[in-house]
Amino acid sequence: MGVFQLKNTVNKKIFIEGSVNLEAVWNRHKLQLKSGRHPNAELQKDWNEFGESKFVFEVLKEIKQSDAEHVNYNREVNTLIDLYMNELQPFGDKGYNKRNR
Repeated sequence: MGVFQLKNTVNKKIFIEGSVNLEAVWNRHKLQLKSGRHPNAELQKDWNEFGESKFVFEVLKEIKQSDAEHVNYNREVNTLIDLYMNELQPFGDKGYNKRNR
């Protein structure tokens, strides 16, 4: 669980997302990009142009499972996403995310 970025090492643009299952969401993005069907057209364009080797997957913050009951991990992930979006501003020339998240 946590937040990750997919970083283009050529133009330094980043894509930020989070999930309660980082491995699954990363595998989904990778499959979509490799098959040319990623919903983010700009990210897909750069993936096609520069190739997989020019992108790096990095976990920004991992959430460890708590012993406490009733932890809302989806809310925890969304809070972290908001924090990283505000801090890194992955929009326009700096990233692939859209502001209307």
